[in-house]
Amino acid sequence: MACLAVALALGAVELDKAATEDWLKRLSWIYSGGAEGASLLLGTVAGSMIAIAGTVFSMTLVALSLASSQLGPRLLRNFMRDTANQVVLGTFVATFVYCLLVLRTIRRGDEVAFVPHLAVTIGVLLAIVSIGVLIYFIHHVSVSIQADEVVAQVGRELVDGIDRLFPGHLGKPASEVSSATGEADLPSAFSREARPVGALEDGYLQQIAAEALMDLAAEEDLLLRLECRPGHYLVKGRVMVMVWPGDRVTDTLVEKINAAFVLGDQRTATQDAEFSFKQLVEIAVRALSPGINDPFTAIACVDRLGSGLCRLAERDLPSSCRFDAHGRLRLVAPGSTFAGIVDTSLNQIRQSARSNPAVAIRMLDAIAQVANHVRHAQDAACLQRHAAMIVRGARETVPEADDLRAVEAAFTAASQALRGIES
Repeated sequence: MACLAVALALGAVELDKAATEDWLKRLSWIYSGGAEGASLLLGTVAGSMIAIAGTVFSMTLVALSLASSQLGPRLLRNFMRDTANQVVLGTFVATFVYCLLVLRTIRRGDEVAFVPHLAVTIGVLLAIVSIGVLIYFIHHVSVSIQADEVVAQVGRELVDGIDRLFPGHLGKPASEVSSATGEADLPSAFSREARPVGALEDGYLQQIAAEALMDLAAEEDLLLRLECRPGHYLVKGRVMVMVWPGDRVTDTLVEKINAAFVLGDQRTATQDAEFSFKQLVEIAVRALSPGINDPFTAIACVDRLGSGLCRLAERDLPSSCRFDAHGRLRLVAPGSTFAGIVDTSLNQIRQSARSNPAVAIRMLDAIAQVANHVRHAQDAACLQRHAAMIVRGARETVPEADDLRAVEAAFTAASQALRGIES
């Protein structure tokens, strides 16, 4: 936006140089003052814009501090990449840059006097637009730091991630559902002859270029089995891939394999199916801490987690086995499982909400809702296991009999919803 402001300033000044006085006089809305007034006007606008930009930056830092203390520091990236905040800061900086560049073109001498009337008018319009942007920013930042809004935004990212990573739909024929592990397809000599390839640096595994690995395996006639998935933290030297036949592993091959793995300082949602689930869990656990004690935010997180699990339960998780164009197994890449994601979603919240009947009831209600979307008995068994742990924790820690009866009633409803699937 600052670069566009530079181009606009240069273009407006050139138009002023090419325009005649008669043409400018016919436009009543064009600035018609002298050089002194134009300099004062642009100087005032430029000074105001840079001061407001500093204020906006300070307000953004305050919002980030509040979000960090109440919702968790890992949610800061959501605020930093907020397009609205970027546009607001860009508007003020661009207006400042524009006024500064136009201001330097004003001449006060009698023989070489020059006042860019059109450019000054555009500067005034930009100042008016900036006032509107400031009003919008005050409203936007006050809404964006509300817990419910943050939870809703993370929930939308969770749904988008499920749609992107698990595009399967309900009703897919069973014949098209691939094996979950693919262990039976491995050669008998794999465990004996395969050689490991380790990570060359430390960091969180953010992305895996599966197509590049497939091409490499086909080119070198290899079978690769991944030992990690996006979201795992890798220490230098940790095994990432097992390569078979192992005698074909060279330094060049190790470098090519490592080039297909993207490591970074933090987890991302690009290929990590559990990332958004963990963000909601972090908000809920922090809300249930004694220092914050906000069960309503935790309940909102449970609702969003339940929504994500409902969608995930309808999807056919991708097969771990990848075959080349000739039908030969080239890549085994174990991914996330429904049970693993359910554990990620419910374990820590359940542990933190043992003595909170309201959150326990909402978790059981969420399990009952997910039961309406589950299609496999093993998934239903996983949900039943979590429901049993929730009610056991309530029986041990909830002292009020009526509260405990409400938890047990929710447990009964969840168990009944899951019973038909288990059978």
